[in-house]
This record gives sequence, C-alpha cells and structure tokens, in this order.
Amino acid sequence: MVRIGNICKLQVKTRQAYGVHLDGGEFGDILLLKKDVPENCQIGDIIEVFVYSDREDQLRATTRKPFATVGQFAKLRVMSNSSAGSFLAWGLEKDLLVPKSEQLKPMAEGRSYVVYVFLSEKTNRITASAKLEQFLGQAPANYKEGEEVDLIVWGQSDLGHRVVVNQAHEGMVYTSELFRKLYIGQELKGFIKKVREDQKIDIILQKPGAKGIDDIAETIIKTIKDNGGGISLTDKSRPEEIYAMFGVSKKVFKKAVGALYRQRRISIAQDGITISDK
Repeated sequence: MVRIGNICKLQVKTRQAYGVHLDGGEFGDILLLKKDVPENCQIGDIIEVFVYSDREDQLRATTRKPFATVGQFAKLRVMSNSSAGSFLAWGLEKDLLVPKSEQLKPMAEGRSYVVYVFLSEKTNRITASAKLEQFLGQAPANYKEGEEVDLIVWGQSDLGHRVVVNQAHEGMVYTSELFRKLYIGQELKGFIKKVREDQKIDIILQKPGAKGIDDIAETIIKTIKDNGGGISLTDKSRPEEIYAMFGVSKKVFKKAVGALYRQRRISIAQDGITISDK
C-alpha cells in the first residue's frame, strides 16, 4: 500500500536502463532510480522504499530513509533559507521545506528545531511545521499512571519543559520535579504522572511509586558490588554526583538508600556506602 511520505514495501514491476518501476497500485507506477536499486534486483522482488512527490508532482521512491516520516516529530537542522521558507536536512538529497507560514519565528541557518512532518493538502508535498500544537492531541490520551512513554523536548515555559509524548500528545515536565538539564530536541524516556482534563499530560522522568524505588535500590546494590563493596556517595552528596552515577534525583536516591539501610543491606559512613556484613 502506498502512503506518500512513509516507508512502503512495493513490488518491482518493470526494469529499465534508468531504474525500475514499482507497482503503486491506484497511484500507478513509481520510479526508483538506478542509483537506489538494490544489487541483483529482479522483477517481482519486494523493495522497502520511501515514497514522495517530486517538483512535477510525480511520485518517486528512494531506498534512503529520512530522519522523520509524515506524522512524526523530529529535531532537524536548517541548511538554508529562501523567500519560500527554510530548508531542513532530513536524510534525503533534497531538503525539507518549512514554509514561512509554518514558522513561529524566522529560523536561523545552522540551528536545529523540533518540527512536525506532514503532507500538505495544498501542494501534496511533504512539508514541515514548527507550529507543533496544532498537530498534538488529535486522539484521546489513553495513558495509565506510571506508563513508560517516549518523549521529545520541544519547548520551555515558566513551569518547566514541554514535551511531545509518544509522537502524539503534549506533556509537561515540571521544573520542580526536574533533576537534570534538558535541551530542545532531546529524546528520552519518561513516565505518565497524570492526564489532565484538558488532555495535557504531566510527566516525570523516574518510575513512580515503590516499584521505582525498589529498582533504584537494586541498582545501588549492584553498583556497590561492582565497585568492590563500596561507593563514595552518601545521602549528603551533591545531586550532580548522584545523577552522574545513578541517573536519578537526590530525593529518589535518599529514599532508596533509606530503604536499604532499614533492611540492613548497607552501612552508611561519612565517606560512603558499603554492603552490610550483618
């Protein structure tokens, strides 16, 4: 099935000196140029290709994979600007256009921005937009508390960092719950804290509840053992040092250390933590 702006598996219909024609069904034949044709390709073979429209509105195919396909958000770099808009590098020979009408503010050459890739109804061409909000929350946010999700950081406000959740919804990581620096375009994992009535989502970066603390506790025990039975960190250590070793906030670290101490699995001294011999 052909979906413009997406990866498709199409059958080789005919071979020519300049390439092969792929069976595009109702869209007709789709040309894959010789430079992209796999070695020893035969009629009847199925090839995985990316389908797009060229300047003459003809469908074309390539075996190269773009950094993002239609319906996805991604951080892409501006390669050049023109009167039409900004052109982004996205893994293909021809750069991806962000029309001026789809920019929040003029994009600077050499900088990277989080954009949404879509198929323009006006031009039938693959286009990008920096106005992300219009593409978020188009489906119900059916998430469960504590569910792990994929995030892309796309903005910042007085409250915290705005993130794209699972390529579909808007979420917020609040500054008050943030234990490390985030940057625009960063991709990371997070967890659902709450889905609000407006369908926007509160996100935390650590697994919530007792299970999350238990997981960190076992990681601490393993790390201590891997380091010969002791580590130099304590619950008095700086948050940056704790995050560098365990990737968690000082608050979560202290809870996990407290649980291990109550279980008599560790001993705590001024210079570090060791496995308890009790």
